[in-house]
Amino acid sequence: MAALGLINLHTEPDLWHPPHVVIGVGLLYCLFSWLLGGYTLLRWPWLKVRLVLQRLLLTAFATLFTLVVGAWIFGIGVEQLSLLNRAVLLEWLSLQTGLAVASRLGMRWLTRSTIRPIWQLVAAPEHQKHVLREWQRNPFVRPPRLLTPNSFEPDLAAAMPFTRQGGLALAPELTMNPGLTTALDDLRSRGVMVTTLEDLAQRQLERLPPTLLPTNWLHLEDVPWSNEFSLQRKIKRTADVLVALPLLVIVMPLLALLGIAIWLEDRGPIFYVQNRTGWRAQPFQLIKLRTMRHSKPCVPTPWTTRADSRVTRVGCWLRKTRLDELPQLMNVLRGEMSLIGPRPEQPHLDDQLAATIPHYLKRYWMMPGLSGWAQVCGPAYPSSLEESELKLSYDLYYIRNWTLQLDLLIFAKTFKTLLKFRGR
Repeated sequence: MAALGLINLHTEPDLWHPPHVVIGVGLLYCLFSWLLGGYTLLRWPWLKVRLVLQRLLLTAFATLFTLVVGAWIFGIGVEQLSLLNRAVLLEWLSLQTGLAVASRLGMRWLTRSTIRPIWQLVAAPEHQKHVLREWQRNPFVRPPRLLTPNSFEPDLAAAMPFTRQGGLALAPELTMNPGLTTALDDLRSRGVMVTTLEDLAQRQLERLPPTLLPTNWLHLEDVPWSNEFSLQRKIKRTADVLVALPLLVIVMPLLALLGIAIWLEDRGPIFYVQNRTGWRAQPFQLIKLRTMRHSKPCVPTPWTTRADSRVTRVGCWLRKTRLDELPQLMNVLRGEMSLIGPRPEQPHLDDQLAATIPHYLKRYWMMPGLSGWAQVCGPAYPSSLEESELKLSYDLYYIRNWTLQLDLLIFAKTFKTLLKFRGR
């Protein structure tokens, strides 16, 4: 779309725009649209128009700003490249932004008018409050219509408006009485999808809230990672080594510079070694760049809070860019971690959280990682019990649905997170 907006915008003979430059600007626009959320708008048809316009305008201005600054750095003038002509820039901005806004709003209107989320959930009244809380945490997904088992009778089920886009989900604590069984059989015979609350959460929330899962949910042998002879597991470990080893060599000079900056601020140690819980609850020592004031090694530390006074000035920047995690490439090479997986926690915090949050220790049924589904979708550094529970819901989704394709998606999202300085 960006390339189309740059062709034949200006016809003066002394101005020109080589094809490779047009393609480069188009790719630059796509990059900024990806970074600023321009390609996620169609997944959120209920996003406010103000936010839609904001993201698209930011994409256009970020692209133009990069063009101008790049031309200034490399000394490219109007006489060499027509894209730097003020008239061309204005035409490109107007045309590109207008096309983007029209297409996004058009698809948004079409999505809202044709796809109506009519999923319905049968759950006991005391369970429904947990369902509403989890759906309210995601403002871009409409919660299902809640029904009680007593109100779900065969005659009522026959009159319910189901379509192919929706269906019926069942909470795990339901007792299957004859009336409910008859109603479900009637719906299935009419082609209505009948599924579980777990499946509905995965479809709409892309996470698995632990409070919505039954007590006996998931066994170790059901986890894809549990088969140590699987080809996917061997490929994952091979990729960890092939990526971590050269990456560690490349970032060595950067680590040296960061180490000098850490030492100059307070003359403390550069690295911080801390006990963490690894795969199958086996402890190991995690290595990272120190971002807080110096404390005794191997001493348990409490949760990091927002605007934590223990974080140094250099450490604050390291946390935002996630560069403090680079030394953990050594943990990856030693086989204690993977590039992608649930983030390991301190053992003393694990004990506290496991006593409160159901299914918590199941997050260690897979190798911990530098980045994970929770890091790119939820709170990277939880500072409360509620945030830890939210983070666990993403970890459980990852463990239940792990594939190499999901790892590649997380890798791409991690790159996007790093570029946006979203660490804390």
